Amino acid sequence: QVQVVESGGGLVQAGGSLRLSCAASGRTFSKYAMGWFRQAPGKEREFVAAISFSWITGATDYADSVKGRFTISRDNGKNTVYLQMNSLKPEDTAVYYCAARANEGLATTQNLYEYWGQGTQVTVSS
Repeated sequence: QVQVVESGGGLVQAGGSLRLSCAASGRTFSKYAMGWFRQAPGKEREFVAAISFSWITGATDYADSVKGRFTISRDNGKNTVYLQMNSLKPEDTAVYYCAARANEGLATTQNLYEYWGQGTQVTVSS
């Protein structure tokens, strides 16, 4: 069993930055691929970013809407995944969820992730 807890959300003006953190506990975190998803009001939850397991640096993938603005990274020693969000736009407003999958390869599909956090709210004002 893996528990994941997100933090770092908040209110920011358009063009600003936020860094989300996802702390994982339980089984060997470093063997898990991790992902970030988000759900805006009235919309379905969607993929944002994912990172594979690696002892050096993991492979990453991003939704087209955040490429060049968001960066996912992980610190296996701290059992933590980060999502650095720059140049934020009002359309980035959503609840952001961290997820873990018991597989080293990254995935962009929600149903491939077994463990989910409760989410953290990100609000971008115009």
